[in-house]
Amino acid sequence: MVRGGGITYALHVEFPLGRPLGKPNDPVFQTQVLMAAFSLLDEPSGPVLVDYPEVIEDESAEALTCTVSPRFNPDLHPAADEAKGLLHAYTRTVERLGTTSVGRAVAPEHLDQVIEAMIRIAQGTPMGDAGIPGGDVLAAAMDIRTYYEEAAQSLVDHVPGARQVDTWLYQETEVGKVLHAAQKALHDAEVPRPQWFFLMPLNQSHIEG
Repeated sequence: MVRGGGITYALHVEFPLGRPLGKPNDPVFQTQVLMAAFSLLDEPSGPVLVDYPEVIEDESAEALTCTVSPRFNPDLHPAADEAKGLLHAYTRTVERLGTTSVGRAVAPEHLDQVIEAMIRIAQGTPMGDAGIPGGDVLAAAMDIRTYYEEAAQSLVDHVPGARQVDTWLYQETEVGKVLHAAQKALHDAEVPRPQWFFLMPLNQSHIEG
């Protein structure tokens, strides 16, 4: 949406959330979207609201197909062992991008502390006694989510759907099982609603409301 000469111009696009230009790695399509938006400035009066003619559906219901390394250490909890097995994939992504978004609660090299805290919560330990780094359960959950998202980028040979990685993480991984159990434990313990409600995306949660 832009404003010019007192007129508001808006191009409405039916694209997955987080992809305002539609198709990753498709400069031709992205340029078409931008040109459609700029063409609205030629309208003599407004406000102007135009629908972009092409719709792109989100593939969130279909989980990303990611091959996760087999168990390395049977003495570890399956979720902790799984996350450890993704380290090389995560590292490849960080080296390629030159940055990481992990670090809200802990530095990437200490992510195991976050996962272990979530495991304790899932097993019934009160949130305040679980040893969450920094004491922020939502920041801890976001670090786990980001770690898996960044690892997934090096496990596939294409740009995944905007929400496919979420579906893979929360519905098909060992860490996803822990996060669901932790959310239910926090809900049942009647902690303040935001601390369990926002532990994962709403469309991935098993808890109603």
